[in-house]
Amino acid sequence: MLADLIGEFWDNPSYQRMAKALIIAVTGIPLVLLVSGVLSRLLRHRLGQQGGDLLARIVRYGGYLMVLVAVLQEFGFNLAAVLGAAGIAGVAIGFASQTSLSNLISGLFIVGERPFEKGDIIEVGNITGTVEEIGLMALTLRTFDNRSVRVPNEMLVKNTVVTVTRYPIRRIDLTIGVAYTESIDRVMRVLRGVADDHPAVLDEPETIIVFNGFGESSLNFMIGAWTIKEDVLKVKNELPLRLKEAFDREGIEIPFPHRVLAGGKSMDPIPVVLREPKPD
Repeated sequence: MLADLIGEFWDNPSYQRMAKALIIAVTGIPLVLLVSGVLSRLLRHRLGQQGGDLLARIVRYGGYLMVLVAVLQEFGFNLAAVLGAAGIAGVAIGFASQTSLSNLISGLFIVGERPFEKGDIIEVGNITGTVEEIGLMALTLRTFDNRSVRVPNEMLVKNTVVTVTRYPIRRIDLTIGVAYTESIDRVMRVLRGVADDHPAVLDEPETIIVFNGFGESSLNFMIGAWTIKEDVLKVKNELPLRLKEAFDREGIEIPFPHRVLAGGKSMDPIPVVLREPKPD
């Protein structure tokens, strides 16, 4: 009885097509998942985690499409006519979605070049944030005030992108002005001492101390202190405070703008000191 049912099943063309379609689906989908998983692990070494996952996702979607086409063929669908109509529709849709296509192609360029990775801090225009996801169409950034910003991939290719955390160390530059009555050598020694005493400032590369020249009301200096990228905010916050404390301790004056006005019949110069108004 069972043998007769099996024989009747295999003799029926409809049942045969259903069986073949089921076999294609059952074997094809796990195979696509296996290939995409292996490809993702292999590509992570060259393209990073996000790049490997992105290309593996593309392969996975393409595999699903191939399985679907094979299943439809078993059921007798005329794919030539369908693909022809899809081609005409695709051309029309392509003209209407040029921006989306540009974003997709730009995303592939970003994956190939790897200008940044997930977790990096980047600057795009006036937007600064941490890379959370590199997608097919857009990049997702998390800003420092905890907002999620979606940046189209096309914008990343066309604009300047600064990867803040690309290298393990960074330099913090501060510009400082002191009064004209101060000794340049003495000020530079104080700046050097403050940088050398800060625990987060690196000894190598050495801190840069530069006399920038003469300002309107001050002698201008630049101090460039190197630190690891994890301590950037710490050094940026603490170094100016330590410099102010050292200047106060050494009696070094930080000037405010001065102006000399001429008035009266004798045209004698009248010194005028511009001070910031005190808050009420």
